[in-house]
Amino acid sequence: MYLENFKSILIERRGPAVYATMNRPELLNCINGALDFDMMRLIWEFDLDPTAEVLIITGAGRAFSAGGDIEYMRETQDPAKFHQGIKQGKKILNGILTCEKPIIARVNGDAIGLGATIALFCDIVIADEKARFADPHVHVGLAAGDGGAIIWPQLIGHARAKRYLLGGELINGRDAADIGLIAFAVPAEELDAKVDEWVKRFTVNAASRAIRYTKTTLNLSLLQSFNHMVDAGFAYEMLSSQSADHVEAIDAFEAKRKPKFIGK
Repeated sequence: MYLENFKSILIERRGPAVYATMNRPELLNCINGALDFDMMRLIWEFDLDPTAEVLIITGAGRAFSAGGDIEYMRETQDPAKFHQGIKQGKKILNGILTCEKPIIARVNGDAIGLGATIALFCDIVIADEKARFADPHVHVGLAAGDGGAIIWPQLIGHARAKRYLLGGELINGRDAADIGLIAFAVPAEELDAKVDEWVKRFTVNAASRAIRYTKTTLNLSLLQSFNHMVDAGFAYEMLSSQSADHVEAIDAFEAKRKPKFIGK
């Protein structure tokens, strides 16, 4: 049976719709090894499940996902563990792009770093207008190598992408929708209704084969960029994970102080 026995994701089936909730609310759904592995499984099993037509990914509590877990970052300073994370990360993002069925990101709160990347790789992104998106890898001494440098320019162009990735700036849902980073931003009380609207579009009297083939065609250019850039991006992120600045960022976060970067 598909889509059962996850450690960090709650699964709810509503007919052909699968609702997957990242379930680490006390840590703002930060992504650690267990959640990373569950997310990889989720995409793969959803794609294979013949009873599932649409996947909705969201987060428990007040965040979609605040990005990488700090303890996990410290663990992955071990190159072997970082390499395992790379393999899982590639499978998650490649899986989202190559899965024929539509995937909706229900962004109920902040989507940061890898959390933002996962959301933005989805087919339809519907966000609370007050939710914030950011890829602040540079603020923790890391290269934005886990997909942000691939997807942001595809959605909003290189000039804006450089602003948000090189500066690590936050952007709220309303502004994100206005510049084309996401599809929709709505008041929190309207979020579920908007998600339900798109679930129905994909499941009620829907030409599912046509939808799948159209998604596949649309994603061909994204896949080209992904395959061209992903290994270099992860390699640079792995290199930067060994830097003194990244270690300082982790130490500063745990000590609740501002990091003092030295460029090494």
